[in-house]
Amino acid sequence: MCVRNSYNVADYVNWDALLLLIRRLYDDGNYKISLLVSCGCFFGLRISDIRSLTWNDILNKEQFVIVEKKTRKRREIVINPQLQKHILLCYTGLQSPDKNDKCFLSQKKMVYTTQSINRILKKVKREYDVKAEHFSTHSLRKSFGREIVENAGKNAEFALIKLSELFNHSNTMVTRRYLGLRKEELMDTYKLLKF
Repeated sequence: MCVRNSYNVADYVNWDALLLLIRRLYDDGNYKISLLVSCGCFFGLRISDIRSLTWNDILNKEQFVIVEKKTRKRREIVINPQLQKHILLCYTGLQSPDKNDKCFLSQKKMVYTTQSINRILKKVKREYDVKAEHFSTHSLRKSFGREIVENAGKNAEFALIKLSELFNHSNTMVTRRYLGLRKEELMDTYKLLKF
């Protein structure tokens, strides 16, 4: 939640830093948040859709289908093989909950709210020195997009087209703006001047 009339946009996090964070959270026994961060940055879903995941959806699966809450569009998600292993490790670390349960239940057996997850991520940012000014649930989705574009190299424009479709954006300019690429391109304009 943003304060009225404030400008608070989630930042993406460097991919290697996210992978390290996922490992550190797991090593510290914080399996649920390790899983949340990994699902957020590997699936590129909004937090409302991540919150709805059950263990049956993701455990020992190569892919799953979700109908996005915001857009009502059907989306097929492929689960990276290394992430499949991490999901199983987190499941075991959490003492094998009922597979019909939601993955992100609080101690009171309620699904975490987006606000409570953002509070947790704020605490994680401090404790694990996450390099992002505004680290929130949206940071994970943006990090997913940034990593796709950065790994695409010469095919970055094609990657933007695919991301635009995955994110259900109207065009690639919206995706550029969403990922912060447009701002970076505009700021680089100032570097073209010589003194």
